[in-house]
This record gives sequence, structure tokens and C-alpha cells, in this order.
Amino acid sequence: MSDAPLWTPSADRIAGTRLASFMAFAGRRADREFGDYDALYQWSIVEREAFWRAIWDFFEILGEDPVGSVTLERDAMPGACWFPDARLNFAENLMRRRDDHPALVFRGEDGHRELVTYAQLYASVARLASALRSAGVAPGDRVAGFMPNRPETVIAMLATASIGAIWSSCSPDFGTHGVLDRFGQIRPKVLFTADGYYYNGKTLDSLAPIAAVLEQLDSIEQVVVVPFITAAPAISTIDKAVLWKTFLGDDTDLAFEAMPFSHPLYVMYSSGTTGVPKCIVHGAGGTLLQHVKEHGLHTDLGPDDVLFYFTTCGWMMWNWLVSGLAQGATLVLYDGSPFAPAPGSLWRMAEQEGVTVFGTSAKYLEALEKAGERPAQDFDLSRLRAILSTGSPLAPTSFDYVYREIKADLQLSSISGGTDIISCFALGCPILPVYPGELQCRGLGMAVEIWDDDGSPVVGEKGELVCTRAFPSMPTGFWDDPENNRYRHAYFERFEGVWCHGDYAELTDHGGLIIHGRSDAVLNPGGVRIGTAEIYRQVEQLHDVVESLAIGQEWGGDVRVILFVRLRDGLLLTEAYRQTIRNKIRSNTTPRHVPAKIVQVDDIPRTISGKIVELAVRNVVNGVPVRNTDALANPEALELFRDLAELAID
Repeated sequence: MSDAPLWTPSADRIAGTRLASFMAFAGRRADREFGDYDALYQWSIVEREAFWRAIWDFFEILGEDPVGSVTLERDAMPGACWFPDARLNFAENLMRRRDDHPALVFRGEDGHRELVTYAQLYASVARLASALRSAGVAPGDRVAGFMPNRPETVIAMLATASIGAIWSSCSPDFGTHGVLDRFGQIRPKVLFTADGYYYNGKTLDSLAPIAAVLEQLDSIEQVVVVPFITAAPAISTIDKAVLWKTFLGDDTDLAFEAMPFSHPLYVMYSSGTTGVPKCIVHGAGGTLLQHVKEHGLHTDLGPDDVLFYFTTCGWMMWNWLVSGLAQGATLVLYDGSPFAPAPGSLWRMAEQEGVTVFGTSAKYLEALEKAGERPAQDFDLSRLRAILSTGSPLAPTSFDYVYREIKADLQLSSISGGTDIISCFALGCPILPVYPGELQCRGLGMAVEIWDDDGSPVVGEKGELVCTRAFPSMPTGFWDDPENNRYRHAYFERFEGVWCHGDYAELTDHGGLIIHGRSDAVLNPGGVRIGTAEIYRQVEQLHDVVESLAIGQEWGGDVRVILFVRLRDGLLLTEAYRQTIRNKIRSNTTPRHVPAKIVQVDDIPRTISGKIVELAVRNVVNGVPVRNTDALANPEALELFRDLAELAID
């Protein structure tokens, strides 16, 4: 990477940031001066209790926090308990503003626009919360969304949180099996769905898959349908269905239920290599503190900002985006293809809405460059001051493209974390320079290190990204995992008492981070995490497929999904059968699960205990040595995957 920064904030810009104000605030409390970000960061991880209490007070969190109460109880991973005596309501902290300032602006790919003020948001959430209570929803009950990124989705989440219930959502491009794999585990009482959605000029139905879900999910007592593609959707064939306006309660004040700090707020989903997706439970207090820190300090978000993030409701960045309401900012909700009707559509929207913080993915920026787009020339982006990118590592060439063709004077923040922590381990910093290919800094309060195979911290070398100390937005646990066995296995098995995230990363001399990809077997094409089991469950239902194995192949600065299949003896993989496999995966999961290549093999390597070895195959395909072939029952099978001509072409 280059030693020269691409952007450095001016002294005036630094002085005007909320981070500078926080440094002064925390300095007075700690009776010391924080001369730079590194000094503040070191204090935040050494004095974690003082730091997180300062976050609570600086952002004036609404809640009950008795004077002298404990900040951190049981300092362990897992098992840490933050603010054990505090009580709060997540939704209340996102809805402090109740004036006519825009809270939500919805934009569809067809140009359709809707605006919801903070006053209107409060009124709508109050009516929906009343309706949910009337429907029997109580604290701890689950409410699910199968929704596009519309205002009603935000309203439903806030109403759910206001009464202490738990929100969970899937993107509407998930097929029936994908929905059941998720909602079937948590058994929601109420389900919100739109009648359909739009993508890339196509109108897609949501009611048919929901009808199929209801046939197998008997926990749902009420389905609330939001009209989107039609003004009056036909819902007679949907059991227990009612239209949104019919379901809403009367005008009323909103009663926020004060809940314990770690009371469940969200159930998120992350897939591993075996079994159904893991149901990760996140607490209200930890999510709130982490998000106000990331928005207010790392992104410098305030009440005059307009925040946009291109995301679906099935990605944690949607949850992160919505938390911007806690800063009193305006959120732009976009649903549809980012390139419809034209490659520059999102930038036209950014111009029209006066977007100040634009969030996207590395893959989008790369595609934008390949399309020859030059937003700086075509649009007025004078209000834009920050671009956020996540999902996969942002290549140095994309950094150059942003500063050359989008805007020269802005903070470009490549950020990295995950669904697992509903936040970031590394992200941007408005008072630090931007270096090509680097994430600017480790997040405040996050004791992030890079460890070698022996568990020793390294700088300037590649290794495992770990977090050595507890933080508030750790999951409260996994759903239906009372002994935390699956939770421990997911993050704490490699290094006892240390969070191992599964990222292959590098800490630079000036405190930045470089993410080199995933270190585990979870697929990550275009920054979207995909569990291989979700693919296997579909493919291996096909009669002629004996078994399969999916890996990520490094390709064009990203990762593409490669599926290997072993067919019944004597059969050859035809193009027609490849299409059958693709159709099976696409109809029951999402289009992102569809492999770029499907390759026939005669054998698949496995351990002595019979488990297929995805990591070993991935390493062979990507030219990385396989270290422990002694653990394999059939190590010779690895040679079947080496230097395959089919994988050397597009």
C-alpha cells in the first residue's frame, strides 16, 4: 500500500467534528488530554467501563441508569454483562425527535418518492404498537418482516421494539426454504410482508412464497400486508392476512416499555458450513451504544445530515442505517436495483436528496467504474462529505476511482464487522487521513488485534482478526442455545476467551487495517455472506447429485462461488443439468447463492470422520498450501481440484 494518504482532513474540519468534542468531554472526565485518535483509542480499550459510560452520557441515552451502578459485570467472553442495573427502550432513543424534519425518504428504482417526518413517524409507530399489543404481542415475542426497504419496515421494527418484542427480517428475494430456515427457528407471532417488490424493471410477487411459508409455520397468528405493487392487493388466499391500514390502531400516545440493557432486540442470521443458519440474538442496549458511537463519532453524523446506505432488510447494514434516527438525521431508503434505470441512478438520487453520507459496497463501486460512470461530472455532490463501503475489501484502485471520479474532498471509509456483532471492528475516522486499500482505524472500545497462528499479536503481517476484550454489542447468545455451546464454537474455539472473527487481516504501522478476505469456509461473494449448507440443501435434493461442495474462488478482486458436484455413476454433467441446478438454487434461496461455475468431480475429500473439507479444497483452487492432509481419509482427492481449466476462464 502507498505511504501517501489520498485525503487528509483540514484542521477546521477536525475541530468541528463530534469526535473532537467527545475527546474533550472524555478528557475532562479522565483528567487528561487526548492529543490524537490513537491516545483516545488506547484509553477506550484499557478503560472500557469509563469509555462506554462516557458514550452513554455524551449521547444522552434515554433510560434508567442509577448513579454508581456497575458498568461491566462478569468481564468475560462470552458471558460479559454490561450495565446490569440499567433499563431503556431502543425505539425511544431513535424517536426523540418529533418535529416536521424529514425522518425517512423512500425512493424506488422507478423514481417514486415518499417522505415521512419525525412527527409522522412517531404517530405511525404509536398506532402500530397499539395494534401489535391488541394482537397479543408482548415483550419477548418475535415479529418478523419479509419486506422491501420501505418506511413501513422501519415503522414495524420501531413498533416492535417499543413494546419490548423482538424484530427479525429477511429480504423478499429469499425463497420459501430460506425463510423457513430462519423464521422457522424463532417462530414469530406476527409477520409483515409487502405484496411484492420491484427489481431491475421487474415486478416480483411476495404473496405466493408467504402462502407457502404459512403452510409450514404455524406460529404466525397474523399476517400484515403492505400494498406496494398494487393499491389493493388480493389477500383472500393468504391465511390470517390483513392489510396494513386495516391493522393499524387508533391515534394514541406511544408507551415505551423500559427493558433491561441486554433485553433481546434483533435476531439476525449468519450461516456456517453445516446446518441451518445461526440465529444470533442482539441486545437493545449494546446495539444502541455501538451504533451511536459509530454514527456520531466515526461517521460524524448529526441532525442536519442525510444518510443513505444501499441495503436490503436482510443485511445488518439495514439495522445500522435505521439507527441513524438516534442522531436526528434523515434516512434515505432505496429499494430496487442500484443500476436501474441507469448506472448513475443512485447519484442522481444523492443529488436530489442532498445526501451527505453515502453507503454502499465495494462491488458497487467497482461496477460503477467498469460502467464508465463519472458522478463528479454529472451530478452536484456538493453536500456529500463521506462515502462508506463494506461487504468486501475495497481495492486500492477503487479508492483512486472515488477520489478521481466522485469527489476529491471527502472521507472514504471502508468499514468491516459483521452480522455477528451488528457493528464494526474497523471503520472510518473523520480526524484521520485515508490511505488506499486501508480501513482508517480500529473502532473505539474494540480491542482488535491481528494474531498469528501461535496467538501472538503482529503488525505488518497477515493473520487472524481477533478481539481480546468484551464489548457491549456482542451477541447475548444464539437462539435456542441455552448452554452457549454453539455460540462458543462459533467464535471462541480457536483462541480461548478471545473473539476470533474469521477475517484474514493486517494491521498497518499507522494504525489502519487491511482485510485480505475470509479465513473460514463461509462464502463471501460481493460481500454477501453465504453459508454453504444453504446451497447443499438445495442441490442434494436433486436425484442425480450424490454430494456437492461449494467454495469461494478469488476472482477479479472479489470472490466467486464455485460448486463441485459428484453425480451418480455413469452420468455426465451437461449444460442443461447445470441450468437445472442453478434454477433449484435460485428458486429456493436467493440469486446471490447461484454459483458462477458448476464443475463435475469424481470424488470429494473428507476427513476420517466423514466431513467434507471445504477449506482444503478452497486452498487448492486458490493456490494456497494445504497444511494437514493427514486428517483426510482420501487426500488423493485433493488433486482432482488442482489447476482446473474450467476455473481459469470467465
